[in-house]
Amino acid sequence: MRNSLEKGVEAEGLACEFLEGLGYKIVARNVRKKFSEIDIVATKNGVYRFVEVKSGDGFDPVYNMTPQKIKKIIKGVGSYLASHKIDAPYCIDLVVVRSGECELYENVTF
Repeated sequence: MRNSLEKGVEAEGLACEFLEGLGYKIVARNVRKKFSEIDIVATKNGVYRFVEVKSGDGFDPVYNMTPQKIKKIIKGVGSYLASHKIDAPYCIDLVVVRSGECELYENVTF
């Protein structure tokens, strides 16, 4: 039986393949910042996309994307942009992986 780390790595791999199929260019994965971890950094049409990946079977993983989680991601995104001297439009996206299928939620905000 796979542990949660292995399941997360698999879900992120599926999410990357899915996003590439939609025209996203993957820039980085598992970026650790002081405030949070960014699962996937990608670009599409000149916009930086900071992608959180949530997965699970038997429950809806979209509910794990809480306002508190988004606040942590926003802090991590700010740190990433500053440290890489990026001055470009950006947004936060969510990819939910259920039973090997991916669903994209763009520009997630609360």
